Amino acid sequence: EIGVAGALLRDRMRDLVRNNPHAAKAVAVLVNNIIGAGIMPRAASGDDKLDRKVDALFERWTADCDADGQLDFYGLQTLICREMVEAGEVLVRRRLRRASDGLPVPLQLQVLEADFLDASKSGVLGAGRLVQGIEFDPVGKRRAYWLHAEHPGDAWGALNGALGSRPVPATEVAHVYEKQRTQARGVPWGAPVIRSLRDLDDYEVAELVRKKTEACVTAIVFGDDEAQQGIAPSVVDADGNRVELFEPGLIAYARGGKDIRFNQPSATGGYGEYKRASLHTISAGFRVPYELLTGDLSQVNYSSIRAGLVEFRRMIDAVQWQLFIPMFCAPVWRWFTEAAWAAGQIPSPDVPVEWQPPKFEAVDPQKDAMADLLAIRSGTMTLAQAIARQGRNPDAVLAEIAATNAKLDELGLVLDSDPRRVTKTGSAQAGDPTAPADPETTPAQADQQD
Repeated sequence: EIGVAGALLRDRMRDLVRNNPHAAKAVAVLVNNIIGAGIMPRAASGDDKLDRKVDALFERWTADCDADGQLDFYGLQTLICREMVEAGEVLVRRRLRRASDGLPVPLQLQVLEADFLDASKSGVLGAGRLVQGIEFDPVGKRRAYWLHAEHPGDAWGALNGALGSRPVPATEVAHVYEKQRTQARGVPWGAPVIRSLRDLDDYEVAELVRKKTEACVTAIVFGDDEAQQGIAPSVVDADGNRVELFEPGLIAYARGGKDIRFNQPSATGGYGEYKRASLHTISAGFRVPYELLTGDLSQVNYSSIRAGLVEFRRMIDAVQWQLFIPMFCAPVWRWFTEAAWAAGQIPSPDVPVEWQPPKFEAVDPQKDAMADLLAIRSGTMTLAQAIARQGRNPDAVLAEIAATNAKLDELGLVLDSDPRRVTKTGSAQAGDPTAPADPETTPAQADQQD
């Protein structure tokens, strides 16, 4: 089914995302929630010195990782996720570079649309087989991807005979798509509601044309009796030409017209209900809450929107951890460590990693903060986990806290529990301006005790 309809589904969905506001918003909502500011890695070898070195090296490499030279690593994540949702699949190719290129790590990533994969390549190939441009070995493992040298839809590529394809080892390519069955290729996420989107478009256009037509004819002048009106009165303009097109403010004169009748545009019944029902269907097809798709919060309260977002966030978690991280982030980290090791910058090509997706913005930040505090105090979550859930590196945050405390000690400042009040060491205790300062307690310790 994908082999027959895949290209057509991609073309139709891309057209909808370009021209239909609801399709464009659905894709944007999914990408913003799956990627946000970016899914960030943190080396986790257990060797603090090595981890800091690898993290610093990766941070420098992210700015130059795009083969097109326009995006950083997190911008590539957004582009790749967008292609995965809109087109159903995307390819990322490893591009090794020379040491003379001056990159922090001699590696870049090239993002290829699904059209680069030659879907015409199917059949038996030696002991293996080809399925829509993907070559499998005898045991069913991906061995190569048959890729075009240029985009098949690009005029330059077609003119230069670039429609032929050649195999690229599977170890050089990351194929990112949602695997709903055991299929080899993906489909656009909005495929279930392509027809619903077009039907809603057609309905809105038809309704708009009807209202414009009604608004065009202001009045029609008829004869004073039915005999003069005729079955099909001829309506002519000042030059005697038959009027066949309507325009705003038109007053039409029938043959022998003496009586005037004004047009009464009819009310549009059920338009709002139909559009709301259609958008509920579209949001369900894209797996996006209706409120996020439309921005319509008139039918929700705090409890209902919070409950609705719980299921959506669970789905986003599944996409991040079961799809995007294994299919894209993990191969890229492996390519990065291998290239850095080959360049002599790290001692091992295999460095364990932890990934941290972006945090979800809290509907009620105070309640969420209290929940984290209780989890930390009860021992069910560590401080590092709480910091990582905010999308930040725990080591960097704790180091920043330590540096801030040292700076406060150096300046002799004590931060009170009341954020509006800062006291000098020796003049007052935190929380009690009249109490004498404890000479054995440093300002940072006073903050922590408070």
